[in-house]
Amino acid sequence: MSSRILVLALLACGPVMAHPKGDKKPDGGAERYPAPPKDYDKKRDNIERGKVEVVEYDSSTVGNKRKVTIYTPPGFDPKGKTKYPVLYLLHGIGGDENEWPKGGAIAVLDNLYADKKPVPMIVVMPNGRAQPNDRAEGDVFRTAPAFAKFEGDLLKDLIPFVEKTYPVRADRESRALAGLSMGGGQSLNFGLGNLDTFAWVGGFSSAPNTKKPDDLIKDHADAAKKLKLLYVACGDKDGLMRVSAGVHKMLDEKKVPHEYRVIPGGAHDFKVWKSDLYHFSQLIFRRAPEKTDEPKAEKKEPADAGKPSATNLPNAQYPKVHTDGRATFRFKAVDAKKVQVFTNYGLGPRGHWDMTKGEGGVWSFTSPPIVPGFHYYGFLVDGVFVNDPGTDTFFGTSKPTSGIEIPEKGVDFFHAKDVPHGEVRSRWYTSKVTGQTRHIQVYTPPGYDADPKTKYPVLYLQHGGGEDETGWTKQGHMNFILDNLIAEKKAVPMVVVMEKGYATKAGEQPAAPGRGFGGGAFEDVVLKDLIPMIDATYRSIADRDHRAIAGLSMGSGQAMQIGLTHADTFSAVGAFSGVFRQGDVKSAYGGVFADPTAFDKKMGLLYLHSGDQGLDEGIHKAAEDLYYTLQKGGSKNVVFRDLKGQGHEWQTWRVAFHDFAPRLFQSKK
Repeated sequence: MSSRILVLALLACGPVMAHPKGDKKPDGGAERYPAPPKDYDKKRDNIERGKVEVVEYDSSTVGNKRKVTIYTPPGFDPKGKTKYPVLYLLHGIGGDENEWPKGGAIAVLDNLYADKKPVPMIVVMPNGRAQPNDRAEGDVFRTAPAFAKFEGDLLKDLIPFVEKTYPVRADRESRALAGLSMGGGQSLNFGLGNLDTFAWVGGFSSAPNTKKPDDLIKDHADAAKKLKLLYVACGDKDGLMRVSAGVHKMLDEKKVPHEYRVIPGGAHDFKVWKSDLYHFSQLIFRRAPEKTDEPKAEKKEPADAGKPSATNLPNAQYPKVHTDGRATFRFKAVDAKKVQVFTNYGLGPRGHWDMTKGEGGVWSFTSPPIVPGFHYYGFLVDGVFVNDPGTDTFFGTSKPTSGIEIPEKGVDFFHAKDVPHGEVRSRWYTSKVTGQTRHIQVYTPPGYDADPKTKYPVLYLQHGGGEDETGWTKQGHMNFILDNLIAEKKAVPMVVVMEKGYATKAGEQPAAPGRGFGGGAFEDVVLKDLIPMIDATYRSIADRDHRAIAGLSMGSGQAMQIGLTHADTFSAVGAFSGVFRQGDVKSAYGGVFADPTAFDKKMGLLYLHSGDQGLDEGIHKAAEDLYYTLQKGGSKNVVFRDLKGQGHEWQTWRVAFHDFAPRLFQSKK
């Protein structure tokens, strides 16, 4: 992973996964990890303390001597008969072997031993930056590759040194690996990739250096057998929450036992990490209870009945969404032999979910936790795709398709609130370019009709491929987003025009499916038909400074092409999940980027946004590269934002619009 991606990831503050109140397991179980007791991290008087020392070891991986901080527990006797297990505890991208001690870990450990809670262990706190100058100096993000290289240093140099120097048990069940942030990613990568070396693994607020969930474990059944504990935790106010949530989702789907902890109100800081250390250190190196012949009482999970999805039709009870993001689907098909939940639209991994037939021919399935947001879905009934009769349909897969909304804890910026509301108006107009009557939706801001003298700037907002002009309101709720922003005085009241982005010039044959969307024809529609009609019909401020264009996916490409090649018409362009790699940036879009300084004079804002999963992974990289290329050339009017852990989905685009709209049409200071 590039250092630039890490910079943006670590600064991200986007919405997070939905989780229940309280520090609980997300499956609705009883409190597993209550907040630590008061003053658990304060240095106590009159207790026996462990010893902290900084030693050096020879690293063949790096080629020099390296420093490591070692904590030995109270009562440690280096020459005694006791052999200890070892916890290897890793720091974050800006830290070193002193970060955990400086952050308060030693007081936490000393207090735990005073209360006789953990198994006595040695804690090894190395420098995870495997390079000759391993100090956290200058741009620490440029040292990201050295963190990956540390795997070799850990396995070939550090562990052998510890096991030769200290009285430790040298077997996999006596080794644990955990870390915070960058070190959390290292712990998951190295620990799960070396289960013959580690039996206990913990990732605290793991950073995006964490491998993709599907790449973390090669053999899930083998991992389930070998792992004594896999602990994944993060604060629900941490911008990196999605990394941990993605790992948890994969582990659930692959049935790999693990502990998943979500800390309410937790940020990316030592308050969270000390709490994780407090719990993790008490769980590791404990032997399983002896097996007996006594029958065990069946473990019953507390009921979580779930609530009907916000997209359900009136009185329809299914699908239901549970507090941890799971969803339960039901479908009646008495004579069907096989029914599946069709998942290829972001709902889950490809392959679809098999449903189980129950009484009365009702098929049911409860999913793993689903990424928050809006998702299309349907049922495959003996191989035939059908919509769910219990939900509304949304035009989004080139046809009306069922949709489900997975709520996100604390995220309501796109909800209808008790504020003044604008109107979404339906309008037909004649296009000379296509020779047809075309349909648009137009959002007018609150108070538009009350004051007939006020004029407004206009945003032209485009949908994605397979969707239509209803997408931004029905799936994206842009009207509620803008209502709320205007009420909070964060966005300028504006008119928003949403056109169906497919066009064919009069007399020409429409493109075959999958062969394009008539980009050139649509460009003419916008410039020759749509803008003149809007300026003649609505109270718009008809100049480039008060006109912007944006879109998602396909609409993003349209916005870039139309907006960047017509800077005399538009002063701002927004591209959400739609920037693709340019062969020569300087010649792209008619050479608008050739001179970044001149570009800034032409374009007041170029806003780039994407997720980083699935299709958006490549888009993210292309957008990031374009941003840095223009920024390096001196452009100051380019903005790049992303949503970690989210893909080519409506939640990404809602977040993008919420961040983009307040930047438009603001008075220049």
